[in-house]
Amino acid sequence: MATIGYRTRYQREKKSDFDQKLVDLRRVARVMAGGRRFSFRAAVVLGDRKGQVGFGLGKGADTALSIEKAARAAKKNLIRVPLTPQGAIPHEITAKFGSARVLLRPSAGGLRAGGAVRVVLDLAGVKNASAKILSRTKNKITNARAALAALQGLKSNQHAVS
Repeated sequence: MATIGYRTRYQREKKSDFDQKLVDLRRVARVMAGGRRFSFRAAVVLGDRKGQVGFGLGKGADTALSIEKAARAAKKNLIRVPLTPQGAIPHEITAKFGSARVLLRPSAGGLRAGGAVRVVLDLAGVKNASAKILSRTKNKITNARAALAALQGLKSNQHAVS
């Protein structure tokens, strides 16, 4: 066994059953005495494509650190999404978060959604749905959180009215 360093033998392979997608990455600044201090803010959606999805924000000195922090925050905020056997949501729902309003409705024929809402639905495992951003905001973070609020408000298949 070839060893490159001390840690190679003892490092565990971190294999997660969650997929993650970066929704937003920004350089942010705070003004201090003597100038600006820059850091990075990352927004990550984490999901297993089987009904679990979460969203997290993280700030760090470099991009890799902020993405890692955001993924940890998303893992803490996982929600379970009720899905039909066809991979659709059980009923239509509208949700609001901040200035963002999102409409989700079940449909046959694939996933029709845009922006951050599409990422949230895809990582949640929704295969047949249509989504519409009803508000005028283009803010990816609030749109993603509105989509999560809508998915959290879904009732399970037994309670859905056809």
